[in-house]
Amino acid sequence: MTITFAGRLALGSCLALAACSVTTPAPSPAPAPLGTAAPAALMKWPDLLERPRPEPSATIEYGDKGMQRVDLWLPAGKGPHPTVLMVHGGCWQTDIADRRIMNWIADDLRKRGIAVWNIDYRGVDREGGGYPGTFADAAAAADALRTHAPKYNLDISPLVATGHSAGGHLALWLAARPAAKASASNPLIPRGSPLLSSDPLKIDTVVSLGGLPDLEVAATPPGSGCGTEIIEKLVGPPTLSSRNVYADTSVPRLAPLGIKQVLINGQQDRIIPTAYATDYERKMRAAGDDVRVRMIDNTGHVELIAPETAAWAATVEEIERALGRRR
Repeated sequence: MTITFAGRLALGSCLALAACSVTTPAPSPAPAPLGTAAPAALMKWPDLLERPRPEPSATIEYGDKGMQRVDLWLPAGKGPHPTVLMVHGGCWQTDIADRRIMNWIADDLRKRGIAVWNIDYRGVDREGGGYPGTFADAAAAADALRTHAPKYNLDISPLVATGHSAGGHLALWLAARPAAKASASNPLIPRGSPLLSSDPLKIDTVVSLGGLPDLEVAATPPGSGCGTEIIEKLVGPPTLSSRNVYADTSVPRLAPLGIKQVLINGQQDRIIPTAYATDYERKMRAAGDDVRVRMIDNTGHVELIAPETAAWAATVEEIERALGRRR
């Protein structure tokens, strides 16, 4: 039996939510009061993934492992092209999603004259994924942007990163790297960590879409639609030397990032609790960071990466503002 990409993602989401084996039907929603419009039905994964998929301008390898690829979405014209670094989600699992899940919003940005560097990485379910491989892949893919920017006339100053779901965590983590190594004598990422980079790519703004920014919170029951057990697969078990598994992997441990951060979440998201965003905002503001949360009503998890939605319109607004294209 062949499972389509849409089927893989739907199955992964279903399993994560433990919804596949439920036999008791959910109660019917109460009718809307007279004189009011009923809320629109939330999108399901097939609503996005079964539509025609746009194609990138080029695919670039940054390593010799299967998932170590980047899709470049290049606008028309000579440039220089303002650029967005994009990171897909899927609960850090390649079997659930890869970079192609972002094709529709990447294409939308390309049509708006914005280049997109859409990265892939080995998930925890691939050989070499987890700790440190998933993080090392994301870092190498991001840093490769600086190498290829001159060839494609990409303007990476300022640079905006956006990530969906687990990709929201990775986008924020990538943006934390420059500040985390700023003091060579006392880096926030522990000395000796395989994730400590000598010259990480600078990111100026991150827009997280239904992300899981704090791994320690995500590992605490009841957790998210990704489940709590996936976090240990991502960060690895403590070693005999009592390694703190969150010291170089969870974004709040690396605060302050010293950049602008916007968290856009669906008010009706069943995969990622909205409290993840508001709790992160509180912690990071206390550390001195510039963080805002935007909750979008009538929005679940899929709407965040569908180009026709209010959630994506809010994201475009934030991206264009960060790139200096609007006030």
